[in-house]
Amino acid sequence: MSARTKARKRAVDAVFAADLRKISPLTLLDEVADLAADRQNQGEIFGYARDIVNGVIDHHDDIDDLLDTYSQGWAIDRMPNLDRAILRCAVWEIMYNDEVPDPVAINEAVEMAKELSTDDSGAFVNGLLSRISSTKTAK
Repeated sequence: MSARTKARKRAVDAVFAADLRKISPLTLLDEVADLAADRQNQGEIFGYARDIVNGVIDHHDDIDDLLDTYSQGWAIDRMPNLDRAILRCAVWEIMYNDEVPDPVAINEAVEMAKELSTDDSGAFVNGLLSRISSTKTAK
């Protein structure tokens, strides 16, 4: 598993847990980073995870507006919490991180949803992120 994939999982974990606990995802990420500081390659992993989490925090309202607009019949608060965290992180990568190609961000999010969430989550995440990505390229 690549460092970027691990970083995405760390970011999703922080966004997910913070949403449930109503605290800052950055606080949670920093706590986990401190616990893992003695492990190899953690600087790279937590560095990119921190970029994602900061991006989700900085663009939270815009990201949620995009999710709400393109989710076609699914209000954000009705989405499974894990799907919502995966989507928020992936939308940040698609809309605000030019270093990551959209198909990579979408594929990583879909794989994470398939592995960690409901049976329908992979298809839901793929469809929603593909719609959001297509609006970006249409501009």
